[in-house]
Amino acid sequence: MKRNIESFRKGLIDGIPIALGYFAVSFTLGIRGGDVGLKWYQSALMSATNYTSAGQAAALSILEEGGSYIELVISTLVINLRYLLMSAALTIKLSPKEKTSMRMLMGIGVTDEIFGISVAQKTPISPLYNIGAMSVACPGWVLGTALGGIMGEILPPVVTSSLSIALYAMFLAIIIPPARENKVVAVLVLLSALLSFLFTKISFLSGISTGMKVIILTVALSALAAYFFPIEEDNNLEEEVE
Repeated sequence: MKRNIESFRKGLIDGIPIALGYFAVSFTLGIRGGDVGLKWYQSALMSATNYTSAGQAAALSILEEGGSYIELVISTLVINLRYLLMSAALTIKLSPKEKTSMRMLMGIGVTDEIFGISVAQKTPISPLYNIGAMSVACPGWVLGTALGGIMGEILPPVVTSSLSIALYAMFLAIIIPPARENKVVAVLVLLSALLSFLFTKISFLSGISTGMKVIILTVALSALAAYFFPIEEDNNLEEEVE
């Protein structure tokens, strides 16, 4: 019991910096939601059910262009498939005796950052550590979106347009560090930018909706990367559990 309380407490503490970062990013998403016609509470509800900046940004672009709900669902699913792999990796680090209900509860709040702090923990991971981190990080994401949406309804358009640029700055901050460290990532980022540009300039491709562009480029580039630049299997997680 004492160990569980300590794990939860440690998760809460480790989740605070994540919550602060989430607040800043989701604030811009809230403003962006207002730009495409969503009320602040609608944007907040989206964040409460979809903890992913890339997925939400894509969804907002699809809504802005009047795309179908099918495109929205498929593009969000494709973008968020990485969380399936992250969840599988976390499962390996759990005790084999861990209840399915706890595993499912952990899966609700698997994000890039929470995954990062979780895999760094000593094996086996306590689910309460994840739940503790989620308990502070996820509300930060939703609160930031709500406040961003509220401010977007109050502030003049010239101010909200300036603030929405922060969303693009965030994506640059995400892709530049790994691109500098890994040439493969850098090539894929440049190739993605080039193909996205061509999709807007080539006549027979420019008519494709934003949702379909996201789906096509994500699947195609992921498949190319997996085929030409496969990552060697790491058995360290399995060895730790054993």
